Amino acid sequence: MLDLATIDPRSLGKYFDHSVLFKWATESDIRSGCKQAVAYNCAAFYASSPHWLPVIIEEVAGSGVHAAAAISFPGGTADWRTKAAETRHAVEAGAEELDIVMNIGALLSGDVRTVQQELKAFVEEAGSCVTKVILEVAYLEDDDIRRAADAVVEAGAVYIKTSTGSYDGCDLHKFTVMRDAVAGTGVKSKVAGVQPPRPQNAYGFLLAGADLIGTRAVPEIIDALDEMRRTGVIPGARTPAAQA
Repeated sequence: MLDLATIDPRSLGKYFDHSVLFKWATESDIRSGCKQAVAYNCAAFYASSPHWLPVIIEEVAGSGVHAAAAISFPGGTADWRTKAAETRHAVEAGAEELDIVMNIGALLSGDVRTVQQELKAFVEEAGSCVTKVILEVAYLEDDDIRRAADAVVEAGAVYIKTSTGSYDGCDLHKFTVMRDAVAGTGVKSKVAGVQPPRPQNAYGFLLAGADLIGTRAVPEIIDALDEMRRTGVIPGARTPAAQA
C-alpha cells in the first residue's frame, strides 16, 4: 500500500504515467518528455497515438519505463474495427501499455453492446500489453460511470481511467464513484486530467486510493513532495518541525 508520508521520490515515480499528448507535439517534445519520464522513474511514457512509439522505445530503452500509446485519442468515437486495427498496429510497433478512449456517446445512447464489443476487441488485440480504458467521467452521471465500469471489468482490462486530460478533468466525487464501481474486481484505477493546483490535487487522488496518475506535470508534482509533507497536505509525515 502506498504510504505518501514515507515513500522516496524515485519510488513514487512508479505511481505516475508521464505523457506528451498535445496535438502539435514534435519529435523533440516527445524525446524531452521521455527523458523526464526516465529521470523521475515513471511507470510509463505516453504519446497520443502509436506514431511516436519507435522514438519512445529508443528513449526509454533499459530504463524500466514502459513505452505506451493512446488509442482513438482523444475523442474515442472511431468504429470498433478501427480501434482494433490501431491497437494491433501499436502492439506490432512495440507498445507495452495502451489506453483506449471509450465511446461514451454510444454508452450514453444506451448502446452498451458497442462499448462491450470495442473493449473486448481492444483487450484481445492488446495481448500482453497493460490495458487501460478511459471514460471521460466529467460527461457521465454516476450511473453511467457504473455501467462503463461494468463493461471494463467484463472486457478484462487492467485499469479503468477517469479522463483523457484533453477536456474537463475529474473531481474527487466522480473518481470515488469509479473507484468503488470496480472495487473487489481486480481492476485498478488511474486518474488523468488533474486540475491546478496539480500537486495538491494529485496527492489527494493518491490518498483517495488511485493506483496511478497520468499527467504531463510529473516533475512539478513529484518535486512538490516535501512541500506537501511540510504543509500537511500529506498527513502523518515526519517533517523537521515535527521531529524537533
